[in-house]
Amino acid sequence: MEIYLYIALFSPLVGSLFAGLFGASPRTKIAGIVPSLLLFTSFLSSTVLLVYILGGGEKVHVEMMTWMAAGDLYIPFGFVVDQVSVTMMMVVTLVSTIVHIYSIGYMDHDKGFNRFFSYLSAFVFSMMILVMSDNFAGLFIGWEGVGLCSWLLIGFWYHKESATWAANEAFIMNRIADLGMLIGIFLVYWSTGTLQYEQAFAAMSGLDKEVLTWIGIFLFIGAMGKSAQFPLHTWLADAMEGPTPVSALIHAATMVTAGVYLVVRANPLYDLIPHVGLFIASLGAFVALFAASMALVNRDMKRIIAYSTLSQLGYMFVAAGLGAYWVALFHLMAHAFFKALLFLGAGNVMHAMHNELDPFKMGGLRKVMKGTFIMMTLASVALAGIYPFAGFFSKDLILEVAFVEQHYIIYSVLLFTAGLTAFYSFRLVALIFHGEERYKIFGIHPHEAYKFMLVAMSPLLLLAIIAGSFKMTYFEMVTAMLPATEYHLHSVVTYWIMTIGTQLFVILAIAFAYKKYANNKVKVPDGTSKIENNLCYKVLSNQYYIPYIYEEYLVKPYRELSSVFWKEVDMKVVDATVDGIAGIIYSSGEKTRVMQSGNLSTMLKWMVTGVIILLSLAVVFGLTARYSGEIKAILSGLGV
Repeated sequence: MEIYLYIALFSPLVGSLFAGLFGASPRTKIAGIVPSLLLFTSFLSSTVLLVYILGGGEKVHVEMMTWMAAGDLYIPFGFVVDQVSVTMMMVVTLVSTIVHIYSIGYMDHDKGFNRFFSYLSAFVFSMMILVMSDNFAGLFIGWEGVGLCSWLLIGFWYHKESATWAANEAFIMNRIADLGMLIGIFLVYWSTGTLQYEQAFAAMSGLDKEVLTWIGIFLFIGAMGKSAQFPLHTWLADAMEGPTPVSALIHAATMVTAGVYLVVRANPLYDLIPHVGLFIASLGAFVALFAASMALVNRDMKRIIAYSTLSQLGYMFVAAGLGAYWVALFHLMAHAFFKALLFLGAGNVMHAMHNELDPFKMGGLRKVMKGTFIMMTLASVALAGIYPFAGFFSKDLILEVAFVEQHYIIYSVLLFTAGLTAFYSFRLVALIFHGEERYKIFGIHPHEAYKFMLVAMSPLLLLAIIAGSFKMTYFEMVTAMLPATEYHLHSVVTYWIMTIGTQLFVILAIAFAYKKYANNKVKVPDGTSKIENNLCYKVLSNQYYIPYIYEEYLVKPYRELSSVFWKEVDMKVVDATVDGIAGIIYSSGEKTRVMQSGNLSTMLKWMVTGVIILLSLAVVFGLTARYSGEIKAILSGLGV
C-alpha cells in the first residue's frame, strides 16, 4: 500500500512542476490537462487506500527519511494513512480533480493559464502534506504551504489592486494566527519531548491541566486563522477576488477546513480539556449566526457563498468542540461537495454575465442556463439541510449533538441559523434564476458554460444528494480511531418533533425567500429604498463595521507608529549612526590617501615614520613588561 500513498501524495507536485515548465509560455491546454490527469491519479490512489482501510486494513505509515535529528529531537519525513487522513485525502483529491477539469474551461482565455495550474496543483500538494503528515512539524509545513499558495491564487490577477490587497490580507492574518499555532507546537515538544502524533498524545494524559489548556488554546488560534473564525474572519470574504475555481477549492475542501482537521486530529488533547472544547463550540455557534446574518443582505454572489462557508465552519467547530469529532468530519465532507458545486455554479453565472456579481442585476437565467440552474438549486437544497440530501444528515446531526449534550443555547442559535441559511441560499437562487430578466437592461447576453464543465460538476451534484446515505459506513470506519459516541434523543417522539419542526422551519424560510425575490417586482437597489437606509441593514451590509474598526483602530495607528519609528528611530538613529561611521571611515580614507601618492621619496618617508613608530611601541611595551612590578609599586605608592 505504500506505493499508493506516494502516488496520492506526489502526483499533485509533479503536476505543478509540469505546468510550471510552461509558466512563461503562451497558453497551452496541455498545462491544464496533465495536472488534471495527475490529480485524478491521486484520487484513484486515495480510493484504493480508502477501500483498504474500509476492509479493516492497518494504517499505512511510512518514514521517507530523517528530516531533523538533534539530541532528543527526531522529526522524520513521515506520512500516515488512517481513518481520518484517508477521509480528508478523498475529499481533497476528488474536489481538486473536478476543480482542475472545470478550470480548463473557466481559465480558457486567461493569459496566466499555465501559471494558474502550477499554483493550483501546488496548493493541493501542500494540503496533502498537511493531512497526511504523522507529526506536528510536517503538518505545519503543509499549513504554511497552503498559506503561500493561497496568497498566489487569491492575488492571481495581480494587476488588480483589490486582488493583491486581498491576497496580502489573507496572508498576513494567517501569519498572525500561525504564530499562535507555532507556540502551541513548541509547547507540545517542550512538554512531551516529541512532535509525533502518537507519542505526543500518549504523553499528554500525564501532563498538568494548565499546560494542556495552553497547548489547546494556542493550537486553536492557528485553526481560527485558517478556518477564518472571529475575529480573524475578514480575509475569507475578501478572498473572493481570486478566480472562482480557487474559491471553490479554498472554501470547500482545502484551506478553510484545515482548522477543523487540526482539532479533529488533536482529539486526544481536546478530550482532556473540555472547557476549551466548550469555548470552541460557543465561538462556532456565534460565527455560524454572525456569518449567516451578513449573507442576508449582501449583494455579491460569491461573498454570499463565502459567508455561507464561514457559517458552516461554525457548525463544524460546534461538533468538534462538543467532542463529536466524527460528526464534524462528516459535515466537513458533505459540505465540501455541495459548497464546491455552488461555487462552480457561481463561476458559470459569472462567465455568462461578463463577470457581474450582483444578483439583483440578473434574473430569469434559468431559461438560458438550465444545467447550472438545476445544479445550484439542488446544491442550495443540500446546504439548507432538506431531507434526503447530504446536508440533512450532517447538519441536523450537529443540532442533535448540541441538544443531547444539553447545550440548549447553542442548539437554539444553530436552529435559527439553519433558517437564515435556507433564506439567503434561496434568495440568491431566486434573484439569479427567477423573475424578470433584469440583465437585459445592462445589455448582457448570457450563455451556458461548456458542456464538459457541467459534466465535471455532476459528481459533486450526485454526492450532494446521496453522501448522507453513507453515514453508517463512514461512522463504522472513522470511529475505529475517533470517539464512537452516537447521539440519539431518548424519546423517538422528541426526535420526530425536532426533525419535522426543523424541516418545516427551513421550508418556510425558503418559501419566504421565493415569495420576496422570485417575482417581476424586484428592482435593482439604488440606495434610496427604505430598507437600504435601515440601521440594521447598514450594520449587516458593512459587516458590523468590523473591517472599518480594524482599519481605523489597528491598521492606521500601526502605520502611523511605523512612520514615526522610520523617521525618528530608523533614519535619525540607526541610519545616522551607520552613515556616521561610514562618513568617518570615508573621511579618514580621504585624508590618508596622500600616503599612496606613488612618489618614491614620499613613500620612503612614510616607511621610516612607520618603522620609528613600531620601534617606539616595541620599546614602550618591552620596558612596561620588564619593569611592571616597579611600575605597580610606584602607582600603589601614589594611591592610584
